[in-house]
Amino acid sequence: MDLPALGGLGLLALVDSTSFGTLGLPVLMLAQRRVATRPYLFYLAVICGFYALLGVGLLAGAGILTSWIGSAGEDPAVLRAQLAIGVLLFAVSFLVDKKGRAWLRRLRGRPEPVPGQGRHARWAARVTGPGADLRVVGVVALAAGLIEAASMVPYLGAIGIISAARPPWSVALAVLGAYVLVMAAPALLLLGGRLALADRLDRPLARVQSWIERNSEDTLGWILGIVGFVVAADAANRLMAVGLLG
Repeated sequence: MDLPALGGLGLLALVDSTSFGTLGLPVLMLAQRRVATRPYLFYLAVICGFYALLGVGLLAGAGILTSWIGSAGEDPAVLRAQLAIGVLLFAVSFLVDKKGRAWLRRLRGRPEPVPGQGRHARWAARVTGPGADLRVVGVVALAAGLIEAASMVPYLGAIGIISAARPPWSVALAVLGAYVLVMAAPALLLLGGRLALADRLDRPLARVQSWIERNSEDTLGWILGIVGFVVAADAANRLMAVGLLG
């Protein structure tokens, strides 16, 4: 592989390193008074391992995958299913934000949750606290990877660059491993800074944690709404192009 291709891969890896799974959740884990180093490193190992294995699978089946996408992408049944999924995601987005969840609680006659005692708080304690459960940490890492994999355009672009270069498998695996390590680099640097600076980062990280907790439900709603709209609009446009909609 030539230097421009490697430079492009490096830039894509840095973009991927800022995703919620590779940076957002690690920041949440660091925004604790006592940092649990072992679960933190285990989380990064699992999510990086997931992306490495995903990359190997994509490289191995790049030709088959490209052929399938090209044929299935114009199938009216597939497009209708895509449209339905997009509309469903867009509708669900209004139920997962703060107002939507409050409306559902009133509809079911349930009381408002006590801060620090809800399901999210219990899961956060098992993932981020000193007594973090490694099994739960591993499940969360895999879930984050699965949820984000389809939307990580830079990662898919990187796989395309590697596949197009047709390097030997030993070189492809080495480049893929380096790419994943660059993805994890900012989170590892933050861990080093947190351990070195100790209490001096408590306040800034506590503010970040508080912001994430206050806005996590609204953020999820916005993400679902945007993804749903884009998916539905793409399907609708292609259905109209072949005269099956509108």
